[in-house]
Amino acid sequence: MSIIKHEIFNEYPDVLDMQQFAAMLKIGKNYAYKLVNKGLIYSKKIGKKYLIAKTDVIEYFFMGVKK
Repeated sequence: MSIIKHEIFNEYPDVLDMQQFAAMLKIGKNYAYKLVNKGLIYSKKIGKKYLIAKTDVIEYFFMGVKK
C-alpha cells in the first residue's frame, strides 16, 4: 500500500473496535455492523466485541481506486 493510504488514517490504532471503525469511515454504527456481518470487512469477534484490522479498512476504503 502506498504511503498516502497509510497517512490518511494515521490517527487510528492498528486494531479497531466498532466505534473506531465507524468513525474512521464516517458512517453510523449500524452500517458498520452491516459491513462486518455481510463479510465486506473482516473482523474477529471476541466475546461481544468485534476487532477489525486497520489495514482491512484501508483496503475496503480504497477498493476500486486504481493504483
